[in-house]
Amino acid sequence: MIQKILVAVAGRGLCEEMVNMLMDIPAFQGASITLLHVVTPETIADEMSAKLAKGGKILADAVKALKVDAKKVNPRLKQGDPKAIVCEVAEEENVDLIIIGSRALGRLRAILEGSVSQYVFQLASRPMLLVKDDSYVKRINRVMVAMNNSPEAKQSLEMALAFTRNVSGSQLILAHVNPPKAVNQAEEDEVLAAAAAEAKKAGVNYRCITGSGKPGPEICRIAKETNADLLLLGSPDRRPNMAKSLVDLDRLLGSSLSDYVRVNADCPVLLVRR
Repeated sequence: MIQKILVAVAGRGLCEEMVNMLMDIPAFQGASITLLHVVTPETIADEMSAKLAKGGKILADAVKALKVDAKKVNPRLKQGDPKAIVCEVAEEENVDLIIIGSRALGRLRAILEGSVSQYVFQLASRPMLLVKDDSYVKRINRVMVAMNNSPEAKQSLEMALAFTRNVSGSQLILAHVNPPKAVNQAEEDEVLAAAAAEAKKAGVNYRCITGSGKPGPEICRIAKETNADLLLLGSPDRRPNMAKSLVDLDRLLGSSLSDYVRVNADCPVLLVRR
Protein backbone atom coordinates (compact mmCIF):
# COMPACT_ATOMS: atom_id res chain seq x y z
CA MET A 1 0.00 0.00 0.00
CA ILE A 2 2.76 2.44 0.94
CA GLN A 3 5.37 2.21 -1.80
CA LYS A 4 6.79 5.72 -2.07
CA ILE A 5 7.40 8.20 0.73
CA LEU A 6 8.52 11.80 0.35
CA VAL A 7 10.25 13.26 3.40
CA ALA A 8 10.87 17.01 3.57
CA VAL A 9 13.93 17.40 5.79
CA ALA A 10 14.94 20.62 7.49
CA GLY A 11 17.88 19.58 9.64
CA ARG A 12 15.99 19.03 12.90
CA GLY A 13 15.91 15.22 12.66
CA LEU A 14 12.23 14.82 13.58
CA CYS A 15 11.07 13.47 10.24
CA GLU A 16 13.98 11.06 10.08
CA GLU A 17 12.96 9.66 13.49
CA MET A 18 9.41 9.20 12.21
CA VAL A 19 10.64 7.33 9.13
CA ASN A 20 12.67 4.98 11.32
CA MET A 21 9.55 4.22 13.37
CA LEU A 22 7.55 3.56 10.21
CA MET A 23 10.20 1.17 8.94
CA ASP A 24 9.45 -1.08 11.92
CA ILE A 25 5.92 -1.54 10.54
CA PRO A 26 5.56 -4.38 7.97
CA ALA A 27 3.42 -2.33 5.55
CA PHE A 28 6.18 0.26 5.18
CA GLN A 29 9.27 -1.92 4.97
CA GLY A 30 9.24 -2.19 1.20
CA ALA A 31 8.81 1.54 0.60
CA SER A 32 11.33 3.71 -1.20
CA ILE A 33 12.14 7.07 0.37
CA THR A 34 12.85 10.41 -1.25
CA LEU A 35 14.61 12.82 1.09
CA LEU A 36 14.02 16.37 -0.11
CA HIS A 37 15.69 19.54 1.09
CA VAL A 38 14.80 22.80 -0.62
CA VAL A 39 17.11 25.82 -0.64
CA THR A 40 15.59 29.25 -1.26
CA PRO A 41 17.45 31.17 -4.00
CA GLU A 42 19.92 33.95 -3.24
CA THR A 43 21.00 36.70 -5.62
CA ILE A 44 24.61 36.68 -4.37
CA ALA A 45 26.58 33.72 -5.71
CA ASP A 46 28.69 33.17 -2.57
CA GLU A 47 25.61 33.12 -0.36
CA MET A 48 23.91 30.66 -2.71
CA SER A 49 26.96 28.40 -2.67
CA ALA A 50 27.01 28.46 1.13
CA LYS A 51 23.31 27.59 1.26
CA LEU A 52 23.75 24.71 -1.15
CA ALA A 53 26.68 23.37 0.85
CA LYS A 54 24.64 23.55 4.05
CA GLY A 55 21.69 21.89 2.32
CA GLY A 56 23.94 19.09 1.07
CA LYS A 57 25.13 18.46 4.62
CA ILE A 58 21.53 18.38 5.91
CA LEU A 59 20.71 15.75 3.31
CA ALA A 60 23.83 13.71 4.06
CA ASP A 61 23.06 13.76 7.79
CA ALA A 62 19.45 12.73 7.07
CA VAL A 63 20.60 9.76 4.98
CA LYS A 64 22.90 8.65 7.81
CA ALA A 65 20.08 8.97 10.34
CA LEU A 66 17.80 6.57 8.44
CA LYS A 67 17.99 2.93 9.48
CA VAL A 68 17.12 1.61 6.03
CA ASP A 69 18.92 0.18 3.03
CA ALA A 70 20.68 3.11 1.34
CA LYS A 71 19.55 1.75 -2.05
CA LYS A 72 15.97 2.65 -1.11
CA VAL A 73 16.86 6.28 -0.35
CA ASN A 74 16.93 9.01 -2.99
CA PRO A 75 18.30 12.33 -1.63
CA ARG A 76 17.28 15.41 -3.62
CA LEU A 77 18.54 18.96 -3.17
CA LYS A 78 16.50 21.54 -5.04
CA GLN A 79 16.32 25.32 -5.29
CA GLY A 80 13.10 27.31 -5.17
CA ASP A 81 10.10 28.00 -2.97
CA PRO A 82 9.85 25.08 -0.50
CA LYS A 83 6.03 25.25 -0.50
CA ALA A 84 5.85 24.78 -4.25
CA ILE A 85 8.75 22.35 -4.61
CA VAL A 86 7.41 19.85 -2.06
CA CYS A 87 4.09 19.68 -3.94
CA GLU A 88 5.83 19.41 -7.32
CA VAL A 89 8.10 16.56 -6.23
CA ALA A 90 5.18 14.73 -4.59
CA GLU A 91 3.30 14.78 -7.90
CA GLU A 92 6.38 14.08 -10.00
CA GLU A 93 7.26 10.96 -8.02
CA ASN A 94 3.64 9.93 -7.42
CA VAL A 95 4.26 9.38 -3.71
CA ASP A 96 1.82 7.67 -1.36
CA LEU A 97 2.75 9.74 1.67
CA ILE A 98 4.38 13.08 2.46
CA ILE A 99 6.17 13.44 5.80
CA ILE A 100 6.90 16.99 6.87
CA GLY A 101 7.76 18.84 10.07
CA SER A 102 5.24 21.22 11.56
CA ARG A 103 5.47 23.99 14.12
CA ALA A 104 1.66 23.70 14.46
CA LEU A 105 1.10 27.38 13.79
CA GLY A 106 -2.55 28.39 13.79
CA ARG A 107 -4.62 30.83 11.78
CA LEU A 108 -2.80 33.92 10.54
CA ARG A 109 0.56 32.99 12.07
CA ALA A 110 0.93 30.26 9.47
CA ILE A 111 0.51 32.86 6.73
CA LEU A 112 2.64 35.57 8.30
CA GLU A 113 5.49 33.22 9.20
CA GLY A 114 5.42 31.35 5.89
CA SER A 115 4.53 27.88 7.19
CA VAL A 116 5.62 25.35 4.58
CA SER A 117 3.53 22.52 6.04
CA GLN A 118 0.40 24.67 6.06
CA TYR A 119 0.71 25.56 2.38
CA VAL A 120 1.62 22.02 1.36
CA PHE A 121 -1.50 20.89 3.21
CA GLN A 122 -3.50 23.38 1.16
CA LEU A 123 -2.28 22.26 -2.23
CA ALA A 124 -1.04 18.67 -2.04
CA SER A 125 -3.30 15.86 -3.21
CA ARG A 126 -1.45 13.25 -1.12
CA PRO A 127 -1.81 12.06 2.47
CA MET A 128 0.46 14.15 4.67
CA LEU A 129 1.97 13.16 8.02
CA LEU A 130 2.77 16.16 10.20
CA VAL A 131 5.56 15.67 12.73
CA LYS A 132 5.17 18.40 15.32
CA ASP A 133 8.14 20.00 17.04
CA ASP A 134 6.60 19.68 20.50
CA SER A 135 5.45 16.04 20.31
CA TYR A 136 7.57 13.00 21.08
CA VAL A 137 6.68 9.45 20.10
CA LYS A 138 8.93 6.52 20.94
CA ARG A 139 6.97 3.96 18.95
CA ILE A 140 3.72 3.89 17.00
CA ASN A 141 1.50 1.46 18.91
CA ARG A 142 -1.84 3.21 19.42
CA VAL A 143 -3.27 4.51 16.16
CA MET A 144 -6.48 6.54 16.24
CA VAL A 145 -8.67 7.21 13.23
CA ALA A 146 -11.53 9.72 13.26
CA MET A 147 -14.43 8.00 11.50
CA ASN A 148 -17.50 9.20 9.63
CA ASN A 149 -19.18 8.20 6.36
CA SER A 150 -16.84 10.15 4.07
CA PRO A 151 -14.60 8.44 1.48
CA GLU A 152 -11.62 10.16 3.13
CA ALA A 153 -12.47 8.56 6.49
CA LYS A 154 -12.65 5.15 4.83
CA GLN A 155 -9.24 5.76 3.25
CA SER A 156 -7.96 6.84 6.68
CA LEU A 157 -9.17 3.50 8.06
CA GLU A 158 -7.30 1.63 5.32
CA MET A 159 -4.11 3.48 6.18
CA ALA A 160 -4.65 2.95 9.93
CA LEU A 161 -4.99 -0.78 9.31
CA ALA A 162 -1.68 -0.66 7.45
CA PHE A 163 -0.09 0.85 10.57
CA THR A 164 -1.49 -1.79 12.93
CA ARG A 165 -1.81 -5.02 10.92
CA ASN A 166 0.72 -7.68 12.00
CA VAL A 167 2.22 -5.31 14.58
CA SER A 168 2.55 -6.89 18.02
CA GLY A 169 1.06 -4.79 20.82
CA SER A 170 -0.66 -2.35 18.51
CA GLN A 171 -4.19 -1.03 18.99
CA LEU A 172 -6.53 0.69 16.56
CA ILE A 173 -8.72 3.34 18.18
CA LEU A 174 -11.91 3.98 16.19
CA ALA A 175 -13.58 7.26 17.15
CA HIS A 176 -16.84 8.81 15.93
CA VAL A 177 -17.94 12.22 17.15
CA ASN A 178 -21.63 13.11 17.21
CA PRO A 179 -23.12 9.89 15.77
CA PRO A 180 -26.66 10.53 14.47
CA LYS A 181 -28.22 7.87 16.70
CA ALA A 182 -27.71 7.37 20.41
CA VAL A 183 -26.22 3.98 21.30
CA ASN A 184 -25.59 2.11 24.54
CA GLN A 185 -22.17 0.90 23.43
CA ALA A 186 -19.84 2.56 20.93
CA GLU A 187 -19.58 -0.53 18.75
CA GLU A 188 -23.34 -0.36 18.13
CA ASP A 189 -22.84 2.84 16.16
CA GLU A 190 -23.22 2.00 12.45
CA VAL A 191 -20.07 3.80 11.36
CA LEU A 192 -17.93 2.22 14.07
CA ALA A 193 -19.52 -1.21 13.57
CA ALA A 194 -18.46 -1.18 9.91
CA ALA A 195 -14.94 -0.04 10.83
CA ALA A 196 -14.71 -2.66 13.57
CA ALA A 197 -15.66 -5.35 11.06
CA GLU A 198 -12.71 -4.31 8.89
CA ALA A 199 -10.41 -4.41 11.92
CA LYS A 200 -11.61 -7.90 12.83
CA LYS A 201 -11.07 -9.06 9.25
CA ALA A 202 -7.50 -7.75 9.40
CA GLY A 203 -6.87 -9.37 12.78
CA VAL A 204 -6.22 -6.00 14.42
CA ASN A 205 -6.87 -5.27 18.08
CA TYR A 206 -9.30 -2.34 18.24
CA ARG A 207 -11.33 -0.13 20.53
CA CYS A 208 -14.44 1.92 19.67
CA ILE A 209 -15.18 5.31 21.21
CA THR A 210 -17.95 7.84 20.58
CA GLY A 211 -17.90 11.50 21.59
CA SER A 212 -20.20 14.49 21.50
CA GLY A 213 -19.55 18.18 21.13
CA LYS A 214 -17.43 20.26 18.80
CA PRO A 215 -15.62 17.76 16.56
CA GLY A 216 -12.17 19.35 16.69
CA PRO A 217 -11.83 19.54 20.48
CA GLU A 218 -13.50 16.14 20.89
CA ILE A 219 -11.12 14.41 18.49
CA CYS A 220 -8.14 15.99 20.25
CA ARG A 221 -9.56 15.03 23.66
CA ILE A 222 -10.03 11.39 22.67
CA ALA A 223 -6.53 11.26 21.19
CA LYS A 224 -5.08 12.63 24.43
CA GLU A 225 -7.12 10.40 26.75
CA THR A 226 -6.25 7.26 24.80
CA ASN A 227 -2.60 8.32 24.60
CA ALA A 228 -2.65 7.92 20.81
CA ASP A 229 0.75 7.80 19.10
CA LEU A 230 -0.72 8.80 15.75
CA LEU A 231 -4.02 10.35 14.67
CA LEU A 232 -5.48 9.89 11.18
CA LEU A 233 -8.10 12.31 9.93
CA GLY A 234 -9.80 12.54 6.55
CA SER A 235 -9.42 15.96 4.97
CA PRO A 236 -11.66 16.28 1.91
CA ASP A 237 -10.70 18.81 -0.74
CA ARG A 238 -13.80 20.96 -1.16
CA ARG A 239 -12.51 23.11 -4.00
CA PRO A 240 -13.87 22.73 -7.56
CA ASN A 241 -11.47 21.29 -10.13
CA MET A 242 -10.78 24.71 -11.63
CA ALA A 243 -9.51 25.92 -8.25
CA LYS A 244 -7.29 22.98 -7.26
CA SER A 245 -4.16 25.11 -7.55
CA LEU A 246 -5.58 27.74 -5.20
CA VAL A 247 -5.56 27.66 -1.42
CA ASP A 248 -8.63 26.75 0.60
CA LEU A 249 -9.29 29.88 2.65
CA ASP A 250 -11.15 27.99 5.38
CA ARG A 251 -8.06 25.91 6.03
CA LEU A 252 -5.68 28.79 5.51
CA LEU A 253 -7.47 30.86 8.14
CA GLY A 254 -7.72 27.94 10.53
CA SER A 255 -11.48 27.41 10.55
CA SER A 256 -11.58 23.84 9.22
CA LEU A 257 -11.73 20.69 11.34
CA SER A 258 -8.48 19.36 9.93
CA ASP A 259 -6.70 22.62 10.62
CA TYR A 260 -7.91 22.67 14.23
CA VAL A 261 -6.70 19.12 14.79
CA ARG A 262 -3.41 19.83 13.01
CA VAL A 263 -2.68 22.62 15.47
CA ASN A 264 -4.11 21.22 18.71
CA ALA A 265 -3.55 17.45 18.72
CA ASP A 266 -0.85 16.26 21.13
CA CYS A 267 0.42 13.59 18.74
CA PRO A 268 1.58 13.45 15.11
CA VAL A 269 -1.34 13.88 12.68
CA LEU A 270 -1.80 12.19 9.32
CA LEU A 271 -4.20 14.14 7.11
CA VAL A 272 -5.69 11.91 4.44
CA ARG A 273 -6.94 13.27 1.15
CA ARG A 274 -7.99 11.13 -1.78
